[in-house]
Amino acid sequence: MNLKKIKEVLEGMPAFREKQVMGFIFKNFVEDFDEMLSLSKDLREKLKEKCSLTISAEEFISENKDTVKALISLADGEKIETVLMRHEDERNTVCVSCQVGCPMGCAFCATGKMGLTRNLTVFEILEQVLFFARYLKKDGSSVTNVVFMGMGEPMLNYDNVMSVVRMLNDKNYFNIGARHISISTCGLIDGIKRLADEGLQVNLAISLHAPTDEKRLSLMPVNAKYPLKVLMETLNDYYEKVGRKIMVEYLMLDNVNDTDEDAENLAKLLSKERFFLNLILYNPTGRFMPSKGGNVKKFKEILENKGFTVTQRYRFGRGIKAACGQLATEG
Repeated sequence: MNLKKIKEVLEGMPAFREKQVMGFIFKNFVEDFDEMLSLSKDLREKLKEKCSLTISAEEFISENKDTVKALISLADGEKIETVLMRHEDERNTVCVSCQVGCPMGCAFCATGKMGLTRNLTVFEILEQVLFFARYLKKDGSSVTNVVFMGMGEPMLNYDNVMSVVRMLNDKNYFNIGARHISISTCGLIDGIKRLADEGLQVNLAISLHAPTDEKRLSLMPVNAKYPLKVLMETLNDYYEKVGRKIMVEYLMLDNVNDTDEDAENLAKLLSKERFFLNLILYNPTGRFMPSKGGNVKKFKEILENKGFTVTQRYRFGRGIKAACGQLATEG
């Protein structure tokens, strides 16, 4: 798919024409220029000749059909992953990638093994949401939520990610409410500070995964540059400026970060007024294993008894390798 070419074809035409074509693509989710009947036949033929609306992807659908993973091939042959999670309350969440690979090197992450190839363009990120918008349109559903939690670190592709956020939120494109868009970071301070100044009501999520510097550094190299004291000061400043609770993502890793002591340390690190926790059952990608059910239950109870709001994310798509990077690293 090459949306950049569309702008080239429409250059010199009235401004409304581009808005009209983009509306067909991003509001009506058409897959063929011949469906754009309000355009002249000559223009449709020119667009077909110069541009492509085809998204080249391989689909993987979980047994219970609540998760669909797409391995998308880009124009330069690189591959990225995006995941659709269908919830019982009729929410449809698309998890998007923002980079080909990732430079952060987190020990538990399949994408981290790839290293970084390049940033994704605005349209390459949008393409992932568009793929599932088309998919859901067939049964009368739509994308309700978007999370930047796929391959890559969003704060390292900040400008493109924010351009996508604004297009997702735009009524002329996907018209998804800002509060239904979440950006996850491993804790890059400059990006968090920039996001605080955007004036957008998007959700900030922090990949924390350990309550002490020693444990976090063993899992996440970023902690060497931004230890927990620095990260927490930045997050508290963010809360003061934005006034929205911050989600803490916490992978439950067996015999790594799931002890009672870890739960107690986490409660000391965080403020229940400013943070809520999302405990994630780990999709195995290598040397780590998911925490045992009893340990997760006890961990959650300790935090709840201290007044924290704690959710436990259902493990979507284990059978289709839905942890980010698991398909792209197999090629």
